Amino acid sequence: MLEIKLRQKDNIIIIDLSGRIDVNSANLVEVVGQCLREGYTDILCNLEEVEGIDYMGISVVVIAYKEVANNHGRMKFLNIPAHIKGVFAVSGMDRVIEAYATEDLALNSFKDDKAIENIKKMQLRRRFKRLPIDLKIELKTKKHGSPSCLKVDILNLSAVGAFIFGCDKFKLGDEVVLNIKLAPKQEELMLEAVVVWIPDKEVQPHEYPGIGVEFRNISADVQQKLIDFIERNLSFMPSE
Repeated sequence: MLEIKLRQKDNIIIIDLSGRIDVNSANLVEVVGQCLREGYTDILCNLEEVEGIDYMGISVVVIAYKEVANNHGRMKFLNIPAHIKGVFAVSGMDRVIEAYATEDLALNSFKDDKAIENIKKMQLRRRFKRLPIDLKIELKTKKHGSPSCLKVDILNLSAVGAFIFGCDKFKLGDEVVLNIKLAPKQEELMLEAVVVWIPDKEVQPHEYPGIGVEFRNISADVQQKLIDFIERNLSFMPSE
């Protein structure tokens, strides 16, 4: 019987496991699923007290691991005993997972991942030029029957995001859809995005009400159309 205890450090859930991981260990998948539903996507499994794992148990671990990955989270492992390492090696799991010898090293690795992720995002944004523009668009939530803003303005556009002025109906993390028409052919694009920034009314009154959005699930073809549109319009602007 697999026993499970949960701890939390910062925003990381540590799952202390003891006993055997086998066909009767579906509770691990249930616990991981509950953590994800509650918004915890960084999960550390401590295997120090695990007595054994069979190939059905490996399947249980794989299901839990995939569930975390499918929710854009990270699952890592701590204190893997020698006899468990052997099973992981034979099954190929050791080539997939991240494992650490101490809890401090494991916890710090989550922080390092976030720092690297932020750097990559910054580098990605810097790859694409930003176009100051006044372009009317329609903006609505991805959820049916929820808020929408008709004929708001994009004031700043890149191939990875935009600043939209004139709408105060959304909050951070909201998923939205932009209906945008690109000149000269007035080609219509439907762009999925998430709200990543809202200006402060007191500190940034000239940018309020507005939102910064980051495009999501954008295809290479659509992104190239945005790049071409931005490059074409930048070429008409005077050089500084």
